[in-house]
Amino acid sequence: MAIPLRSPALRRCTALAAGALAAVLLAAPPASARPPDASRACGTHEAVRRAVHRLVTEDRIAGVAVLADGPAPKAGCARWTVTDGVADLRTGRPVNATDRLRVGSVTKTFTATVVLQLAAEHRLSLDAPVERYLPGLIHGHGYDGRRITVRRLLQHTSGLPDYLEAPEWEHPEALRHRHFEPRELIARALRLPHPERSWHYATTNYVVAGLIVQAVTGHSPEAEITRRVIVPLGLRDTYWPGDDPRIQGPHSRSYFTDAEGHRVDGTDWNMTFGDVGGALVSTPDDLTRFATALLGGRLLPLAQLAEMRRTVPADPDRIWPGARYGLGLISTPLSCGGAWWGHAGTVPGGHRSLVAVGPGGRSVAVALNETPATLQAELDFLDAVDKALCEEDSPAERTTA
Repeated sequence: MAIPLRSPALRRCTALAAGALAAVLLAAPPASARPPDASRACGTHEAVRRAVHRLVTEDRIAGVAVLADGPAPKAGCARWTVTDGVADLRTGRPVNATDRLRVGSVTKTFTATVVLQLAAEHRLSLDAPVERYLPGLIHGHGYDGRRITVRRLLQHTSGLPDYLEAPEWEHPEALRHRHFEPRELIARALRLPHPERSWHYATTNYVVAGLIVQAVTGHSPEAEITRRVIVPLGLRDTYWPGDDPRIQGPHSRSYFTDAEGHRVDGTDWNMTFGDVGGALVSTPDDLTRFATALLGGRLLPLAQLAEMRRTVPADPDRIWPGARYGLGLISTPLSCGGAWWGHAGTVPGGHRSLVAVGPGGRSVAVALNETPATLQAELDFLDAVDKALCEEDSPAERTTA
């Protein structure tokens, strides 16, 4: 489950490059012109409203929801939402910030958190080789589990390729109802050429990390993440879908552009291919609650949280310019100074999510039900995050409750 923005390989896997841009725009029905929904008592949030509206009207995203929570220097309240567009193109139901969606690679932060908890308990070592926990799993074609540490898995510096770059993933819709086993996904990756750069975003790394969690605890990684993170934080809308292709409970539909340039409903999808690197279903509220708890020190001891935040430069062609990658966390500079910490995720069916916490403790989650099809749309997506974390409504812009 990958998040790179400009990588040709990821564009193939997520069907973002299916057809020319003109075909994408011609295939897209007119976006809703419904004005964004922001609580007037919480300030006008004009910059965020404009950024979100641009995603819907100019970038042709079906629906966009932003939820912000936490300290806000000049806004009227700490928690607010901005939405625009529709959750369902067939019915025209407006998008909202409470619907469930597939959060893709945000799942990686959940998985990394549990690996670091186990490190804090001295049940595994970040600097131990994969071979210690999974003998013989990584071998052949120049890949060697004796030379790859747990830390390098979480940091994407393992040298392993991403199984989503295999030729069969050029048209992922053909695989949307297939079940995949973790070891099968890893075996597919090991048949691929070695990455050219030392930092290479690969969901393969997190599938291996999940098997290490299972080897150390005797339980599936999904069960451990549920027991250690989801249940304690009361994330009632966050769950593992398993082989069920549907999303349970209230949710937005999701859309992608197929190889013929047609907009297709991609909501129903067997997410076993994402494993603990991308299969979770959640909501903006649950994501902000998780990110705030994690970065506030409620899930990890300070030493392990510091390890998580030790970053290396990320390849801008595989994420975005300025990004650095820690252990399941992305750090990105803000226009107002400092940086946000969090993660983003994309699934082939069209859902896109991002959760971030800024320097002052404000958290924001952004949910799209269609993956941006152009570089400009990707930049507009990131701009919405930046605006939500940096905005400071002036007194004249605020209204009182």
